[in-house]
Amino acid sequence: MLKDRAVIFLAIGQTLVWAGLYYVFPALLVRWEQSLGWSRVDLTAAITLAIFVSAFAAPFAGRLIDTGKGTLMMVGSTLLGAICLLALSFVTELRDFYLVWGLIGVMMAGCLYEPCFALITHARGVNAKQAIILVTLVAGFASTISFPSAHALSEAFGWRVTVQIFAAVLILVAAPLMWLGARAVERAGNLTRVQPEEHQSHRHAFLLRPVFWFLSLSFAFLAVVHGVTIHHFLPILYDRGIHADVAIMAASFIGPMQVAGRLAMMAAERHVTTNEITITCFVVVGISILLLLNTASTPTLLVGFVILFGAGHGVVSIIRPLIARNILGENNFGAKFGAMALLYLVGSASAPYLGSLVWGIGGYNLVLPVLIVLVMVGLGLYLIAQRLSHKQL
Repeated sequence: MLKDRAVIFLAIGQTLVWAGLYYVFPALLVRWEQSLGWSRVDLTAAITLAIFVSAFAAPFAGRLIDTGKGTLMMVGSTLLGAICLLALSFVTELRDFYLVWGLIGVMMAGCLYEPCFALITHARGVNAKQAIILVTLVAGFASTISFPSAHALSEAFGWRVTVQIFAAVLILVAAPLMWLGARAVERAGNLTRVQPEEHQSHRHAFLLRPVFWFLSLSFAFLAVVHGVTIHHFLPILYDRGIHADVAIMAASFIGPMQVAGRLAMMAAERHVTTNEITITCFVVVGISILLLLNTASTPTLLVGFVILFGAGHGVVSIIRPLIARNILGENNFGAKFGAMALLYLVGSASAPYLGSLVWGIGGYNLVLPVLIVLVMVGLGLYLIAQRLSHKQL
């Protein structure tokens, strides 16, 4: 797996793109709040907009990959994303802030995980699994790059220069790596076997099955929990009296814990079922939020939070398609998982803004208990989906 240079190039490129276009937002949220004078609710609406735009631009990105334009799209999206970051560094009005992040959302649809994995799967078919795992293992360190570097650069030069430096890295390093990796993967790819299309009414019949909605909503709730926690992470820690340097270090270790969780899952998958792994993810994420809630009185609990939250989310990103195939079946799986992924993205997109709204009502002492409740509801929905799937066998 490590000898696959094309995938290694893609993995490093993905790491930098995630650091520069996604994690840069939570890494600089407090800086923007202090410098620009806008409310946290107004600021987080921008990343909500970006992820919503990304979700609805994703089908168009998929069609470009199907027509053999995947490399051009991924490189172009990386370069245009960098240009958007440069524009962001000159923003002084809230409407321009929203405009730039809306455009960044379009670029996210063309260069983050979904198009990358679609490109690899399109080219390699059933042999894509190992390549995708390698990309997720390397790109898990994106937050480890983004949070500390954004903090150090902002302290030295201010947030505007920091964003410009991130843009330069995307142009000079990430885009060339994307080009080298994606072009090599596509050139060496297998010919696509076109499946006979089902009748339109049959293709979408799964939407009438309750099991689909219970399963999709269970993971959508997890997406909300992850989105709120990540995008509000630094403000949460500052609110609980955690020193800025410790908060940045904690944020930077979430990525490595995601990688550790994925490695642990790979080691244990022969001994436990995907159902048991999924239930464990819900429980672990719930416990992690409970630990975060109590860091104000016991700061050492932050260590446990980072380990459990990072590992839990790291496994969720891999387990979702596996458990979806088990519960929903293989027939017409692309349409099923695509619809399920859309709900997940809606949850992820709405999370930062919803978190700000709840924070405005009762602070983070209300936000965190609400997240614990969402995890419990999500677990309940998942267990119902499991039971329904067994009844339909």
